[in-house]
Amino acid sequence: MVPAPQGIDEAEIRKRHESKALEGVSIFKRGERAQAKDTARFHAEQEIAHVRQQLAAQRMQWQSALDERWKQLCANHPDVVLETLAEAFDDNEAPAAAVGALDGEVALAVLVPGTDAVPSRFPSVTEAGNISLRQTPKKYAAAFYAQMVCGYALVTVREALAVAPGLSSARIVAVRSAGPDAYGRPRLDCMLASRITRIAFKGVQWATADAATIINGISSELLISQKGASKEMVPLDLSKEPELAALLSLIDPTELSGSPGY
Repeated sequence: MVPAPQGIDEAEIRKRHESKALEGVSIFKRGERAQAKDTARFHAEQEIAHVRQQLAAQRMQWQSALDERWKQLCANHPDVVLETLAEAFDDNEAPAAAVGALDGEVALAVLVPGTDAVPSRFPSVTEAGNISLRQTPKKYAAAFYAQMVCGYALVTVREALAVAPGLSSARIVAVRSAGPDAYGRPRLDCMLASRITRIAFKGVQWATADAATIINGISSELLISQKGASKEMVPLDLSKEPELAALLSLIDPTELSGSPGY
């Protein structure tokens, strides 16, 4: 909704008209001054009414434009959906982008940190009851990283479905920087790929379920690769996923490299 226009400074308008009307009229000519003030009040009220009419017309014009924009958003007009999501993602901690929208489904990408974002040590208690910082076991580090990747993916999908109410589903890829290639161009590794429908969010116990549990439970399609006893998350092999490789080819790495630490 367009906000109400700022109030009109009616006192300033009346004062301006009165000052102009009284220019050159002697203070001793009371009759002329009274008539001049009446005339000034008349013109001031006319200007105030005109300004009110202009503001009301401008507000209606803006509201009409917003209503049309909202209609297009709810109808999943691709350009409007992508522009709306770009604005919504602009202040996110993890850089994200919408790379396509078709038939009520949007394709999203979110840039996640590398494994160096996982704390190398975690608080513990010795047998004597003293607090210490122990080396993070590989299994815990792997689980922590998986939760972080899933969390960023979930947050991005939830925001997309929240600001674009016409969308029925979203495909999300979580990518991380893989350093430059031989030509100095940035490369991306795909760590997770998921498809989530809007209806799947219904009933999710956000307060008790962790991100990995939710991703595994609500994804209609899910690709995650893990290795070893620690179940360390590793990049997906895109040579076996041509559709996913095609999706990643649409992503401009420079659009996802605006935040520190990525």
